[in-house]
Amino acid sequence: MNAVIREQIMAVRETRETNMLDVNAVMVIANREGFYELVVYLIDNKREYAQFILTGRTSEGG
Repeated sequence: MNAVIREQIMAVRETRETNMLDVNAVMVIANREGFYELVVYLIDNKREYAQFILTGRTSEGG
């Protein structure tokens, strides 16, 4: 997960429109906001995303 993806996740979170574990809703919001990098990331990295949401950490350790 790179810095752009993290920023986009935080921007979606700040909308307070959905539970961040609802990946489909996060993807809809990200698409609406033009966060296409996040949409593509979520397609293949749901486990890493969930780990980040639950713990604040990624598999990269940061």
